[in-house]
Amino acid sequence: MQSVSAPNRRAHYERAIALQHRAMRLAADPVEIVEVPYAGTTLPGYFVPARSADGTPAPCLVVWNGFDSFKEQLLGSGLAQELGRRGVSTLFVDQPGTGGALRLRNLPAIVETEEYGAACVDFLTARDDVDATWIGVLGVSLGGFYAPRAAAFEKRFALCVSWGANHDWGEVQRRRVKREGENPVPHYWEHALWVWGQTSMEDFEKLWDRITLDGVADQITVPYLVVHGAHDRQIPVEYAHRSHDQAVNSPKRELKVFTEREGGVEHCNLDDPMNATRFIADWVAETFAELAR
Repeated sequence: MQSVSAPNRRAHYERAIALQHRAMRLAADPVEIVEVPYAGTTLPGYFVPARSADGTPAPCLVVWNGFDSFKEQLLGSGLAQELGRRGVSTLFVDQPGTGGALRLRNLPAIVETEEYGAACVDFLTARDDVDATWIGVLGVSLGGFYAPRAAAFEKRFALCVSWGANHDWGEVQRRRVKREGENPVPHYWEHALWVWGQTSMEDFEKLWDRITLDGVADQITVPYLVVHGAHDRQIPVEYAHRSHDQAVNSPKRELKVFTEREGGVEHCNLDDPMNATRFIADWVAETFAELAR
């Protein structure tokens, strides 16, 4: 993990994004580079339309990053292609605390993820190729907190997926301090302070108690899927059960823990991700179809 203060960090990032966009143009990828209006500025995003046979507006899944991932990584994961084959469009967004939102817009992470969730819904409802009735949200890793938090309080989301059940990220940080101290990986705490817009560990620790789905998951009133790896070494599998079990007001809650026999036992199933990717795409498409009946 490169230090926040590393020389030319922003220049390297901007060059990487420029190359990404050039590659998409050369490959004629059906990806639209978009900006989602938010808090007086914008959130960088990619919109990938589903190919509908009759040209009617399609449902859409909003996809958010984790603690230190980028929308470009998720764009390349195959999720948009799998969803597109099932008639679902995708909006990948660098939400506050990640990617270009942090590096180019100086937007740190916030606990109240429903605020930028509302901005994503507003953006999609203004499009004539999106069915505004059926907009869902998925978060990867720390997004496993961001997405359900948003779905709990932004009631226009029609479904939610936690890909990696980050039920209590603050508790994970406390465990990390006790177990690994000042250097879990190089620059970890420096990076974490930057992501969350904090100036000291003392202030950061005060924030941890709020980065939890305790008291939040029971306010999710839409279908909710939790996907986790059985041997996730970053986020305990017990958190997947907590997120699922506390979502008592979801009309359709499902927990899928991938085992060694299936593949995909590590964090966010990264050791064998396509099983989970297709499972999620199936669940999202089937749930949208059920809701539309």
